[in-house]
Amino acid sequence: MNLGIEGKHVLITGASQGIGRGLAEAFAAEGARLSLIARRREKLDEVIEGLGGTKKGHKAFCSDLMKKDSPKQTLELVLSNMGPVDIAIHNLGGSLEVNDVLAPPEEWERVWRFNVGVAIELNQILVPQMKKRSWGRLVHIVSSSAEHLNGPGPYAAAKAYLKAYVQILGKQLAPSGIVVSGLSPGAIMAHENKWEIRDKTQPELVQKYLSRHQSIGRLGRSSDLEPFALLLGSDLASFACGSVLPIHGG
Repeated sequence: MNLGIEGKHVLITGASQGIGRGLAEAFAAEGARLSLIARRREKLDEVIEGLGGTKKGHKAFCSDLMKKDSPKQTLELVLSNMGPVDIAIHNLGGSLEVNDVLAPPEEWERVWRFNVGVAIELNQILVPQMKKRSWGRLVHIVSSSAEHLNGPGPYAAAKAYLKAYVQILGKQLAPSGIVVSGLSPGAIMAHENKWEIRDKTQPELVQKYLSRHQSIGRLGRSSDLEPFALLLGSDLASFACGSVLPIHGG
């Protein structure tokens, strides 16, 4: 099946490990040119090298997107080096270890920015450029926590906000040729992420989670998520405006 991704410029945040790394490998296999953003230079360079490096049209951009003005500055650097973005995968996210529902507002805001605010800032720049070409794909990694509200409260609330944002923006941009969508995974075990670590160090905790939240009885893998990300980034996703696909093993 021709997804029409070959030669497209794909931007992926949080790309040095976990789901982001898996998605980078999947899009590269389809012939896309990748701009990968993450904080850790060594890990990011390792990913780029594994994908064939600059000879294949890929480039690493080491940046902490949580810093003030960093999303704008980093994206300007991406655009000047790699040209317009066709597909953006907003993968940055996590709990930041803020687990207390009575945490101060600034901690809730920090988690919100990590999971939602950075994506909003990037989209503010990406959308006008995509509108000029009447084509674009904005794919956001949500979480099953957005629906079930399990896990740390601030994280679940941020992901619920992200899901609503995707649906609202997707509806607004539907006539423009820009498809805004989301993937809502359950527990996905991917390169050096928390579930891979827990599976090795706290298997009893993993089994307890699976018994409560994933009927399939196993952790997901990055490969379980990648086909859906490719689909939402493709020409075939033109009717998926505002869609958030649950990929959580039941």
